[in-house]
Amino acid sequence: MDQQLNRPGPTPASEPVSRRGVLRAATVSAAAVGAAGLLGGTAVAAPAASTGQAQGRRRVPVDRISIQLYTLRDQLAADLPGTLDALRRIGYRRVEHAGFVGRTAAQFRAALDEAGLRSTSGHVGIPQPFDAATWEQALADANVVGCKKIVHPYFGRDANGQAIRDPNVYRALARNLNKAGRLAERAGLDFGYHNHQLEFVPLTDGSTGFEILTGQTDPRLVHFELDLYWTWRGAHDPVDVFRANRGRIRQVHVKDLDVEGGFADLGDGVIDFGRIFAHEREAGIEEYIVERDDAGTAPRSPADALDTARVGFDYLASLRY
Repeated sequence: MDQQLNRPGPTPASEPVSRRGVLRAATVSAAAVGAAGLLGGTAVAAPAASTGQAQGRRRVPVDRISIQLYTLRDQLAADLPGTLDALRRIGYRRVEHAGFVGRTAAQFRAALDEAGLRSTSGHVGIPQPFDAATWEQALADANVVGCKKIVHPYFGRDANGQAIRDPNVYRALARNLNKAGRLAERAGLDFGYHNHQLEFVPLTDGSTGFEILTGQTDPRLVHFELDLYWTWRGAHDPVDVFRANRGRIRQVHVKDLDVEGGFADLGDGVIDFGRIFAHEREAGIEEYIVERDDAGTAPRSPADALDTARVGFDYLASLRY
């Protein structure tokens, strides 16, 4: 089954966050982000962007740079082989899929092989309510494609589209993530969870969904793919998240934040990725995945997503920290 259509579209820039969290994030800021829509005019702060110039001796290993194909969803739908070939020519060797673009797992793998790419990771939502047989089929497809990791991509809204506030809902999700992780382990895959900002919204008991998910999932079965943009939008400093979850942040979505709180190509926004990546060993990062949620969405054209891919790869390859 093609999972790409099951993923929500780009999320608007105004989502509920706590004032306490916003102010806490501001204490590590070098540049304020005027995201007035985040909390009734309250600005979220993020560190000043790195220029990508030589600032240290460490660098992102080029063979660990990937791209989330959701970034190129429209371009892939129009020309799968041409788009994959363009990614290979940019320099990518690995990608993270968000579905198979209307192909079977075997057909999608063949297209990747032809382009000289590997899908080392993939976004596939766990069945809810959880169904072992359905999930095992998704794991089988992941193995056909050649994935090493499989990641649950989205959670946090109720049936009315509102942010989930009931901690019991997150506790139930944590139990299902453990089930999914156990089956993934048996299939030879690492299982992860990808966040948005919703996991950082305060729940009715004062905790957050992210705290429940990290506290009640088995570290041997569930790792986290931290989306750096959405973590900032949730008024949390990724470095603090790394420190609280040492060794569990094995993947990061590298996505920049503009001064209005929207998306930006890497290096054009305000996030200091060098500062964050300086803590990569503490986090346990194994993959650095370029993404931009609105890269092909009007007023941008689908072809603009390839520019985002090129800028992202070049930025990460040249970054020193």
